[in-house]
This record gives sequence, C-alpha cells and structure tokens, in this order.
Amino acid sequence: MSKINAIYARQSVDRADSISIDSQIDFCKYELRGGESKEYIDRGFSGKNTDRPQFQQLVKDIEAGNIARVIVYKLDRISRSILDFSKLMELFQQHNVEFVSSTEKFDTSTPMGRAMLNICIVFAQLERETIQRRVQDAWRTRSLKGLRTGGRTPYGFRVEPHVIDGIQNAWLVAEPTEAAFVRRMYEMYADPQISMHDITRTLTAEGMRTYHGRPLSRAALAIILRNPIYVKADLDVYEFYKSQGTDIVNDPADFTGANGCYLYQGKGNTENKHKHLEGQTLVLAPHEGIVPSDLWLKVRKKLLASHSYRSANKARNSWLAGKIKCGRCGYALMVIGKKYYRCSVHAENKFCSGCGCVKMHELESFVYGEMVDKLKTFHTLQGKQKMVRANPRLTKKQAAFAQVNAEIETLMDSLADAGATLLPYVNRKIEELDGRKQALNAEIAALTLETTPPEQIKAIANYLDDWENVSFDDKRRALDGVVSRIRATSENVEIEWKI
Repeated sequence: MSKINAIYARQSVDRADSISIDSQIDFCKYELRGGESKEYIDRGFSGKNTDRPQFQQLVKDIEAGNIARVIVYKLDRISRSILDFSKLMELFQQHNVEFVSSTEKFDTSTPMGRAMLNICIVFAQLERETIQRRVQDAWRTRSLKGLRTGGRTPYGFRVEPHVIDGIQNAWLVAEPTEAAFVRRMYEMYADPQISMHDITRTLTAEGMRTYHGRPLSRAALAIILRNPIYVKADLDVYEFYKSQGTDIVNDPADFTGANGCYLYQGKGNTENKHKHLEGQTLVLAPHEGIVPSDLWLKVRKKLLASHSYRSANKARNSWLAGKIKCGRCGYALMVIGKKYYRCSVHAENKFCSGCGCVKMHELESFVYGEMVDKLKTFHTLQGKQKMVRANPRLTKKQAAFAQVNAEIETLMDSLADAGATLLPYVNRKIEELDGRKQALNAEIAALTLETTPPEQIKAIANYLDDWENVSFDDKRRALDGVVSRIRATSENVEIEWKI
C-alpha cells in the first residue's frame, strides 16, 4: 500500500476571530499543489493535549506506515505542549514522516528546522498559560463585582440573561415551586426537634426532586441550608460573617435585606470550608434572596453547632464499608446496630424499596470466602501465564482521567472571561469533560484486571490465611486490592473483582 499525505485540522471553538476548519484545509491543500490527501478533523478539542479522536486515528495510521507527510495550517493545531510535540517528532522520525506547517514553513529534515519547531512550541505553551492566567484573573474580577461566573444553577432558581453594570451577564431568578421547597427546608430545620433525616423523608414523600429527578439526600440538603445564595442579606448576616473572619467585599450599608450572596473559598483555606469560614470571601449578588435573614441565620448556626452531618465518616463497624452498595438502587449500605446493613436511600427518604434483611457478619463471611476462592483461581491462572506488571493502556487512561479532572477543576475555578463570549463555551466544555470523565472511569475499572502486582497478591493471600488476627484497616486494604464493588440484597450478592 502506497503512503498518503495527511491534512490535520483542529478548532477548539467556532468563533469569528478564529480560523475555520475549512480555511485551515484550504491552506494545507495549497501546499500539496493538487496532490491527493486524507483529512483528519477534530472540532471542539483543545490543543492542550493530544486526547482527540481524529488525531489518535492519525497516529495509528502513522504507526501502520500509511502516512508520508503531515500538513497543518499552524504548529499549534497539533499541540501546545512541548512534551507532546517532542514525542510526536520522534514518531515522525521513526516512521519517516515529513511534517509541514503551511504558514510557518518548517523543514523537519534539518537540525535547524527541528530547533525552530521547539522554540515555537515553547511560545505556544506560554500563550496557553497566559490565556489561562487571564481567565483566572477575569474570574476573580467578575466574582468581586457580584457577577455570575457559571456553574450549575442552584436548586430554587433559574438563570435569566441580564445586563449588570453594562456587562452582558445572567442572574438568578426564583423558580416558584423549588423556592417554596427551599423555604420549607429552612422552616423545618429551624425546629430544634427536626433533623435532616426528617426533612429528606418528608419532602421526598411530597414529590420533591433535585437535579435529574433524584430524591433529596442529606448531603444535598446540607449544601442548600448553608448556602448564602438563598438569604435576604441584611446587617445581621454581615455581622455573622464578620464574626467568622470572612472577607466581605461590600460595605455594611449595602446589606439591605434584599439580595442573596456569593461565598468563595480562599485558596489557602484547607480547613473544612463549611465550618471554618475564615479567609473565605463574601460578595453581595444581584439576585433577590428567598429566605429571611433571621430564619437563615438560625439554620446556619444550628449547622455550625451540629456534629450529626459528616461529609466523610471513617469506616468503623464493617471492613466492607465503601465497597458495599444496595443491590436495587446502587447507593451505599450502612450498618445498623453493628448487626445489619440498610440502604442509605431507603433510610433517608424511602425512594428505594431497600435491600431487605442483610446481616453484617453473614455477608462479611460470604465475601471473605469468595475472596479466598478468587485468589486460588487467580494463582492457578498466573501459574500458566506470567503476570503483567504494568498495563500501558490503564496508565494512559489514568493519566487522561487525571488530566480531565484537572481541566474540570481549572475551569470551575476560572469560569469567566472579560466578555460574555467565552462564558457559554466554558460551561459547555465542563459538561463535555464530565462526560469524558465518566467514560474514562468505566474504562479504568475494566482495565484494572491486568494491573495487580504479585507482591500485592502475596500480601493479600497472607492476610486471608490469618484473617481472624488481621487488623480492621488491613482487612480493608486486602478487600480494596481485589474488589471494586459489592451489590447486595437479602436474595443476591454480586461482587465486581479487580483481578
């Protein structure tokens, strides 16, 4: 099979001030002077990394020996990362592929040409980092002005476009049905005898649902109850946050009892941000609050004094904690009275019918027996085939997952721009990245079969041989080494294995 010319084009976002895909291809075809070519096009992908479908297909075709030359409109269409680009140049050299930038006129067959490419990629990366810093600075500037910086719309509100101080933005407007439920939450929790558990069960039974039709959970309820976005902020709210050491942008005179507030966590704040408000920043928002300040403060102070809500409890009763899920709804099972497992969703609001009577010690014994049998089978298989110590595909997926997670965090921390053009794109990009994150997570779970090192298996086997004398934490480590998840009901137990 004869080698072909490849044209690669990429555009992260379709804007009037960016060159279109069609224009890029026209420039590249001019370099061919009428020659045949195959086009590889990635729309809506950043040049920050090479995790792009058509680019990955181009790499596969290069490795298969099908490509003679790669033509791009400009160097940064390929990548803005020095590391990615240097690896790509090695790939080109390995397979005798020429590289042409139609606007920069590079010749990769000479040392000077390769040096110039490296210099240009340095400046491309510098440009990307400079843009990122400008976005972060713009986000902070917009935040301090009380402008909405994107993200998911809080329950109880809808978003409407609005011009604020001459800037096209959006503000929150109360959604009547949801706002009524929010006020009910505050009114109920203000009663010293009412718990979060009581509220979630009552409102779920009344038909209240949060995002994507989910029942109200205690975690979601806690977020709503402590968020100053709902309060009609007056001087009492100002004094409350001032006493907590919070940085307040607006003057006391601005707290008139009408507007809600935005609360931003400071970069240096590593304490529990829900209980330690020192160093965080409070800004008056342009929208109207929906909860009176006296009611909001009563609830907020009850939350600060309460120890009943913990976002991350350490497992104490069962070494299966964190792995054991309800076989019907998929949510976590919790231990009741150190004897039984109970579905957390069923306990909160009856949205799930429950897992039935699942005895803790019987389930632990069953899982232990299954682990012993699984390890015997695993050792038998490994006697016939040498264990794979590293899985490059898994490593790549884990790196991609970390990259996507970092991009989401960066976008969430810098969700703004000096104008209104970039804001919808950033919101859309976050949704796209979240979809990729979920897909990668599923792929990583499937690939973990090939990653368990012999030393870890040996350690787990030693634990299993003397299980009764093994510490609680070591039991949890052994479980984590071989099990991804356990779904259980009184009738059935399903174990998802890592090996």
